[in-house]
Amino acid sequence: MNKNTETKQRGKLEIIAGSMFSGKTEELMRRLKRAEYAKQNVLTIKHHIDQRYSKEQTCIVSHAGQERYAFVIADDVRGFEKILELAQSNVDVIGIDEVQFFSTPIIEVIQYLVENGKRVIAAGLDLDFRGEPFTVMPTLLALADEVTKLKAICVVCGRDAQHTQRMVNGQPAKYDDPLILVGAAECYEARCRNCFVMEKPGQTLRHTATKSMRECAV
Repeated sequence: MNKNTETKQRGKLEIIAGSMFSGKTEELMRRLKRAEYAKQNVLTIKHHIDQRYSKEQTCIVSHAGQERYAFVIADDVRGFEKILELAQSNVDVIGIDEVQFFSTPIIEVIQYLVENGKRVIAAGLDLDFRGEPFTVMPTLLALADEVTKLKAICVVCGRDAQHTQRMVNGQPAKYDDPLILVGAAECYEARCRNCFVMEKPGQTLRHTATKSMRECAV
């Protein structure tokens, strides 16, 4: 190997995950602000579908009302190209809010940025309203250099909450309801594992099979 060959400096991927109302966006903002204090150039990105709190769609906004300007990105080829265009050589840190809304190509985009020396901080829901891994999040969690999992407070019992309960007319949403429904406290609650309610297809069958397996083991 040529000793004069410059070693390529790679970046870092940080994932902030958790349920709704766990403070993911606030933590993302805090890290981006710290990067700015350190004289680093920061780029903030949000998915175009997230219109909560900000009518102009030009800010990421925490549930507590904190705001930060962000570039609104469409979930298509042009949108992904736009991210790469914005993340030029002078950008040190890229923050992505609600990353679970993006489709699979965002994974390749993030990996490209990290390979080219960028520090990427992405915040998102790790579980959907069904209590299952949310879209791109499982892959990003596996690829991450650092993972921070935040907890909310269960609205039912007050324990730590890792689930997001979607409510429809005061009742838990059904498993086959649409996966994406942008909203806040008007249709979502933080719930712990014990208080989370979701009737999954075939759940009774699985319970019967488990019981049979236990009886066979006796």
